[in-house]
Amino acid sequence: MNFTGAHILSINQFQREDVDRVFAVADKMEPYALRKRVTRVLEGAILGNMFFEASTRTRVSFGSAFNLLGGEVRETAGFENSALVKGESLQDTARVLSGFSDVICMRHPEAGSVADFAAASRVPVLNGGDGANEHPTQALLDLYTIRKEMSDKGRDIDGLSVAMIGDLRHGRTVHSLSKLLLLYNDIRVVLISPKELTLPDSIVESMRAAGVDVTVSHELTQSIADVDIAYSTRIQEERFSSKQEADLYRGKFRLNQAIYTQYCQPNTVIMHPLPRDSRKDANELDSDLDDNPNLAIFRQTDNGVLVRMALFALVLDVADKVDDFSHDVHWYNSRQSPSNS
Repeated sequence: MNFTGAHILSINQFQREDVDRVFAVADKMEPYALRKRVTRVLEGAILGNMFFEASTRTRVSFGSAFNLLGGEVRETAGFENSALVKGESLQDTARVLSGFSDVICMRHPEAGSVADFAAASRVPVLNGGDGANEHPTQALLDLYTIRKEMSDKGRDIDGLSVAMIGDLRHGRTVHSLSKLLLLYNDIRVVLISPKELTLPDSIVESMRAAGVDVTVSHELTQSIADVDIAYSTRIQEERFSSKQEADLYRGKFRLNQAIYTQYCQPNTVIMHPLPRDSRKDANELDSDLDDNPNLAIFRQTDNGVLVRMALFALVLDVADKVDDFSHDVHWYNSRQSPSNS
């Protein structure tokens, strides 16, 4: 894959060596993400952050990643704050906004919409999530997290066993992660969901065709007994016709410390793309897991900044110039204080 000037729209674009390249660059971004150094390699560049669907982590993570490389961010959040509410097409919006930006990140509730937007854009576009379709940067940060967590345990991605839990029908994060796992060897995946919310057949079939050992289950506890990664997802309420329909499935696959202790292996890593639904009727990942050292959900969010920094650096062709435009940090850095070390 030639990253320079490329749109990042789907995991289907990536080969294993491309993922390795992203991860190698992400590793080099750590001093800047931890504020040990400052770089201005993208000084003068502008990111157009266009989010037409609710987002906290992804939107702020993209913006922070671009700022940490020295660039500036201009944001549009919600249809009501854009000309789309006046009837402007995505194509016209793309032509206009790409004149104001050097790269654009976009989230939109309709599947395929970001690709349509990118087709009319004059600058690279990164997919921040298009409906229930894909979320490629989330899949990359998830796999980067898996790699780091397994490395600490003396393991690699090849040979892993991963449980995906929850709303697999609508969860674009698991759609993209499932596709990414096709690039690796000897992978076992357990798909745990209500019968009505199973992973789309097309993705399951592509996994099996690639040699992934796939098990479909509608029961939680016995299915997580022998996995390296327990990847939980929330019920995607916004994808249902009504809250009442979503409520039929809410809270069906709760994971807490008691269940973890009884059924999981001692080193099983717990992941979640966030936000986790902590309402009483859902409580998919109980707060009593917060002290579990294998809960990686907040390390995931930190890793998201590294991966998105890497993608910006690759797409804008500055990955090998980051250190050349760097200098020491001059302010108090709480990340370096003894209490955070």
